[in-house]
Amino acid sequence: MDLSRDNLETKERALDDSLRGCGSALIGYSGGVDSTYLAKAALDALGNEHVLAVTGRSPSLAQAQRETAERVARSIGLPHLEIETREIEDPDYAANPRDRCYFCKTELYGRLVMLARARGFASVLDGANADDLDDHRPGRVAARELGVRSPLQEVGLSKAEIRVLSRRAGLPTWEMPASPCLASRLPYGTPVTLQRLRQIEEAESRLRALHAWHDLRVRHHGDLARLEVAGADLALFAEPGFATQVARALQRAGYSQAGLDLQGYRRGALNESTIGAIAGDGRSTVEVERRLGVFGVRARVDGAGAVALIHVTSDSAGKLIGDLRQVAIEACRAVGFRYVTLALG
Repeated sequence: MDLSRDNLETKERALDDSLRGCGSALIGYSGGVDSTYLAKAALDALGNEHVLAVTGRSPSLAQAQRETAERVARSIGLPHLEIETREIEDPDYAANPRDRCYFCKTELYGRLVMLARARGFASVLDGANADDLDDHRPGRVAARELGVRSPLQEVGLSKAEIRVLSRRAGLPTWEMPASPCLASRLPYGTPVTLQRLRQIEEAESRLRALHAWHDLRVRHHGDLARLEVAGADLALFAEPGFATQVARALQRAGYSQAGLDLQGYRRGALNESTIGAIAGDGRSTVEVERRLGVFGVRARVDGAGAVALIHVTSDSAGKLIGDLRQVAIEACRAVGFRYVTLALG
């Protein structure tokens, strides 16, 4: 990736030209890296009397994120408004199909477009970036249908480039981890409910009180919380007592089981497909136990649908997080498990 000053300045100029061409802009604003940079660029190009940042107030937006959006907007002099969105009342959204984001963004963008017309803003913009073109993003269909533009994407700015430019601009969001909506923690087909969203939010809030994670997701699989953290944070779980603290935090949030995903956080994990049939029968789990036994690890494996939950002693846990991590992943994936987790607590 070309992060040279010349390349970034070229894209910055293109973005400035694009925003000036809007005349005025209403911006879908979450307070994250992308929408904050876009809002700041719009302020610089158009002036605050021609810009309005709007945050959709929804059960799928964590309270901490709402507070961050408000605080950042205030710090950069950004006109900011919250509006209520009601996507959870839409049965198509609540059913949580693979195109769930389409129904969510249709609700949000529809309200933004109506608000822009009522207040005289010429354009409605969002913070989608060039990287989003490579991911499963049904919300982009809703954006096209409703005429919402994505200037960062149009000028080819990637997340890494936006972080560099945000840092240069002095924005406090430049190193903020990505934080998509809470509904993204639910596997497709698991209905989106207020109770589940609140449970996920509480679980992640309790975990953030324990550690400053590089990236953190609590994926909801019924009674099981599958924890994804950045690779840089995996080694923490080999430290005495840390896994137990994490397990207790998740239990207090209402989960009876907790598993650390050995593959770590990766973008779009819920979009991954299974290799072969979904595992979980006795033969599959016994095969994984046998393969780990070859390396001296005595394990008990529970198959919860697509999730393999590996129970080992604390000594062996360190091995699975370290040298044998790839062995465990390959053993589980080979028999059809999609997600490979180490039981915590």
